[in-house]
Amino acid sequence: MPLDTSLCILGVGNTLLTDEAFGVRAMECLRDEWNWPEGVDFVDGGTQGMGLMPLLLDYARVVVLDIVRGQCAPGTVYLLENEDMRKSASFHDSTHETDFVDLLLRCELMGRRPEAFVVGFEPFDFSRMSLEMTPGAQAGLRGFCDKAAAEIARRGWAHPVPRRT
Repeated sequence: MPLDTSLCILGVGNTLLTDEAFGVRAMECLRDEWNWPEGVDFVDGGTQGMGLMPLLLDYARVVVLDIVRGQCAPGTVYLLENEDMRKSASFHDSTHETDFVDLLLRCELMGRRPEAFVVGFEPFDFSRMSLEMTPGAQAGLRGFCDKAAAEIARRGWAHPVPRRT
């Protein structure tokens, strides 16, 4: 069965570990502070890893929001495509020990691989137990979301409009 043209904006990460929550918080920011067209869904993927496969099979396009440990300065924003998507941290830390590229390859084997890319954020602290992100991550959230929305629009996947002025 062919994929439809729907888009999933998938925030992943552990919301109990400071900046590990960044992907989920970015998904919430995009959902709550932007106007989106029909056919865009927002999903908190937590740390499900391989458990996200049934979800991915339902979409034509997926944007993953996550932290990336890319050895750059904290606050750095990354656009990851193809093999670089393996740097998406939350998939490695999941109980299923897989990465996002492997998950997409399994979708392809099922005949339903969505187009995908990752927008990542270099965390300030991702190991301390806290429901609050670090001040640096909080300060970087809106700029990160602006970049993610701009990339989605650049690809023609959706054309969001910010609600803030």
